[in-house]
Amino acid sequence: MIVLKATQDKILAALQSVAGIVERRHTLPILANVLIRKAGGQIQLTTSDLEIQIRTSAELGGDEGSFTTTVGARKLVDILRTMPADQTVSLESSQNKLVLKGGKSRFTLQSLPAEDFPLVQESANFGPAFSVPQKVLKDLLSQVSFAMAVHDIRYYLNGILFVAEGKQLSLVATDGHRLAFASATLDVEVPRQEVILPRKTVLEMQRLLSDAEGAIEMQFANNQAKFSFGGMEFVTKLVEGKFPDYNRVIPKGHKNTVTLGRAPLLASLQRTAILTSEKFKGVRLNIEPGTLRIASNNAEQEEAQDELDIDYGGDTIEIGFNVSYLIEALANMSQDMVRIDLADSNSSALVTIPENANFKYVVMPMRI
Repeated sequence: MIVLKATQDKILAALQSVAGIVERRHTLPILANVLIRKAGGQIQLTTSDLEIQIRTSAELGGDEGSFTTTVGARKLVDILRTMPADQTVSLESSQNKLVLKGGKSRFTLQSLPAEDFPLVQESANFGPAFSVPQKVLKDLLSQVSFAMAVHDIRYYLNGILFVAEGKQLSLVATDGHRLAFASATLDVEVPRQEVILPRKTVLEMQRLLSDAEGAIEMQFANNQAKFSFGGMEFVTKLVEGKFPDYNRVIPKGHKNTVTLGRAPLLASLQRTAILTSEKFKGVRLNIEPGTLRIASNNAEQEEAQDELDIDYGGDTIEIGFNVSYLIEALANMSQDMVRIDLADSNSSALVTIPENANFKYVVMPMRI
């Protein structure tokens, strides 16, 4: 039976959309496979790592009829990548194997029975569905995801907090040294829901979401989240645990405020970062009326100093930061201007966008 027959680019696009979560090495060999389910002219592709499950449907030709099997996802992707984009490729079933043909090439691949593929049990009690444009969610994720912790023993920090309430969707990430908050307005009112999406899910969502038109529909249960967009369905386990109260972390009422161009500040930080020490990445900011001086040095006793003219009339403050924390925040913003609120050299700084309450970034100072 010809399971599917289409051009290389069509088949590869469908496969790549689900293959991102497949681990190359797995304790359960079948999890390295993609579940192929054919019904009439429609093909459904499903992958899972037991915590995340991604499913997509596509029209990929082939014979009419029903058929299910599983085959190595990465191998299939790797083979298809080596073929020309406009080449017609077919996948045929033959005994317990699948034969992939394209041009004069032929690959015989081992398959495993579809009934052995462990599908994720979907929660029975999802909350109400709500949707936002894909581009909105993609932008929100990029504004906060860099602040997620990596392999922190406080496992609830290894992900992003989603809070939906009323007509607002807010995303928060923190690693204990900095915190990023971004929010957007929903079209519908939703009851308060709060979940923590795991890091791997966040990275995969960022890969799959597009800037094109189209909405993403979300539903949350107490241990699962479900996303539907662009013909795809994405189900993921949630991180259990209590996320820190981010409202308490965001400083209010800092009396010293400086507003300056984002690009010049970013460029200045990138220059001075070159001479920071590998381990500490520390830079000193000297803020005084009219001038911002940024300085760094390292163990080889090398020094960098840069100066920016600023419109500022507040207190003179000298404060140290991990330069990477500032660079990452500024690099993930697109606005022309940025506002920094400071109290003194020992208090965390608040970075925001002027006239915009939808983004807040808090960074702790470091002693230098």
